[in-house]
Amino acid sequence: MKIIEKINDSKNYTAVDLGSLDELMEYSLIHKVNKQKIEGKVFLKEATKSTGTEISFNSLAPKTEQPYFHIHYKNEESYIILKGFGFFQVDGEFFEIKEGSVVRVSPSGVRGIRNDSDETMIYMVIQSKENSLEEYTTDDGERVAFEPKW
Repeated sequence: MKIIEKINDSKNYTAVDLGSLDELMEYSLIHKVNKQKIEGKVFLKEATKSTGTEISFNSLAPKTEQPYFHIHYKNEESYIILKGFGFFQVDGEFFEIKEGSVVRVSPSGVRGIRNDSDETMIYMVIQSKENSLEEYTTDDGERVAFEPKW
């Protein structure tokens, strides 16, 4: 089983390296509910010490689908397809997805994903609390003078 490599961390950041996406299948975990081993999936919340999002990298073997549909109670998910193509289904509606597709699903949306390609599908899922960006603004930041050290 592959382990996430820590690059560096400090008070204001944590940097990790997953390795090449072609090596994603080397990661595995035990599902918290059904206790089955899942290969080709890695969660980053703990490794990056995140307090506002959960990010996972996921893979689906060629011509397979996620073996279950699911919902969440509080968190919405955004799926970003990095490699491969197939179908995504939400609440009984399905549509094609491919490299570059992005799908946001509200917590109560019943969702599933299928890989129709001849290669492993790679996708990233970003999960965050629904409506946590209610006060979002592009003004939430400020440019500062800082001398680069690279």
